[in-house]
Amino acid sequence: MKLGELLLAGNKLAARDLERALLAQAEMGGYLGQVLVKLGLVSEPDVMAALAGQLQRRLLLAADYPPEPVVIAELADAFLLGNGVVPLSAGALPEFASAVPQDPYLQKALELALGRPAVVHLGLEADVAAALERHLAVANDAEDTELDTVHAESDQEFVEHLKDIASEAPVIRLVNQIIHHALDVGASDIHVEPFDDKLHLRYRVDGVIQDAPDTPDSRLAPAIASRIKLLSHMNIAERRLPQDGRIMMRVKGHELDLRVSTIPTVHGESIVMRVLDRDSIQLSLQSMGFADDTLVRYQALLNRPHGVLLVTGPTGSGKTTTLYASLATLDASELKIITVEDPVEYQLDGVNQIQVQAQIELTFARSLRAILRQDPDIIMIGEMRDGETAQIAVQSALTGHLVLSTLHTNTAAGAITRLEDMGIERYLITSSVNGVLAQRLVRTLCSHCKVAYTLEPGEAQRIGLQAFMPKDQQTLYRAGGCTECKHSGYKGRTAIHELFVMDGAMHKAVQAGADATELHATARRSGMRTLYEDGLCKVAAGVSSLDEVLRVTQDQTETAEAI
Repeated sequence: MKLGELLLAGNKLAARDLERALLAQAEMGGYLGQVLVKLGLVSEPDVMAALAGQLQRRLLLAADYPPEPVVIAELADAFLLGNGVVPLSAGALPEFASAVPQDPYLQKALELALGRPAVVHLGLEADVAAALERHLAVANDAEDTELDTVHAESDQEFVEHLKDIASEAPVIRLVNQIIHHALDVGASDIHVEPFDDKLHLRYRVDGVIQDAPDTPDSRLAPAIASRIKLLSHMNIAERRLPQDGRIMMRVKGHELDLRVSTIPTVHGESIVMRVLDRDSIQLSLQSMGFADDTLVRYQALLNRPHGVLLVTGPTGSGKTTTLYASLATLDASELKIITVEDPVEYQLDGVNQIQVQAQIELTFARSLRAILRQDPDIIMIGEMRDGETAQIAVQSALTGHLVLSTLHTNTAAGAITRLEDMGIERYLITSSVNGVLAQRLVRTLCSHCKVAYTLEPGEAQRIGLQAFMPKDQQTLYRAGGCTECKHSGYKGRTAIHELFVMDGAMHKAVQAGADATELHATARRSGMRTLYEDGLCKVAAGVSSLDEVLRVTQDQTETAEAI
């Protein structure tokens, strides 16, 4: 029986938890037993007991290790430390202990180094580490060993102290409450920020940051940080450098994926958790706020056999979700679709998704070069960050692939000049780029408490609303406030769009060296609706308020006035 089946049979693990662990193993790598222990689903002794039965190996306890370290001349200390293996006896058949005796490399390496067979028993990670520490202490110079041991014990004591405070029941409950509240209010981000006077806990809900109703005691800041770092598999003792991690957990029936980032500040570690609710994602273009005519033109761009289609906007404007929804409209059974993302936020059926891993130099550019040998029809690039990635994307489009990607620009026209800044020649831009979709998210009015009001005479014409309202309509809506929307007046968000299509007029403008302002004006003359105008459509329909649209598109209205 497999390890997971043994744990299920012994009632040490639930079937649902095994599925979670297998998913995590597919993303994180490593052995299943290690993943189960890291996720806190099964204790290490239970995993090791089941593993011992499966491998038919003896499970060693702390008392089974020799009191004095065993030295084998053929094996260097670096080898023992690097492979997590500790000698137990040095006879004709040497014996060793390891937390992963099933590793075929370990067994083969030992036998090659020794020139004779060896037996590797199973041991708990902590016991193997302690035995190795004793072994290395004896092998080193006496004076250096004493100093190193003092430092190691000090560091170990510090780490154990952090783990102890992070494992206390009140801290566990508090962190769980913080995450549960984020789900209750529909937050996209959780901010835990230590300051001199107190610990600030804030949530970003519908794009707006709001303070938590109850702020934890500032004295709990180190404990909260340690608990979050422990859950996200970070180095709990490192507080001087930024770290990134990930927490996968099930809360109130929802599969949550939290991307954790820590940075050191003057008063401690500031932590932000991006909340990805896999159950709430809407992969439907029709439900994302597209105007009917914009959606028809965007889908026409999606259906082109080759070219580059870009989605632009600031961080948190829903660009990646739009790309996911775009891919969901395509038939993955008839098309080869490959994505390169950092990180992979949601898994799509029938789509080959690649996770960028900078630590092993698996970058966007390197992944793209490999992808082109995989015979893809459609390529999605999570973000064009550099000129090399942009160059490969353009070349891919020119060789018959449809390339979807995101870019950080404020306007759709600005994406063209950004590509020029990345070193893409104008003739390549006009040959490869099909269009650019700029996007923002605006909050939608709460249907239970939105308040109707009448426009003053001439106001609709002054703000540009008249073109989007029926002649007899003079009523708009603004935010109210009730228990349904937590007294904010808004509940949920929708998108507003600006679709820039590369037609003949745009080709001429790009070739002539037009800047972003001139390109924007050319697109307006071709009938492009701006972000502000699309927002006014939502205002006229009673979906959002004028204040909200102005808040989100303030830079766009200033640009329009300048033009």
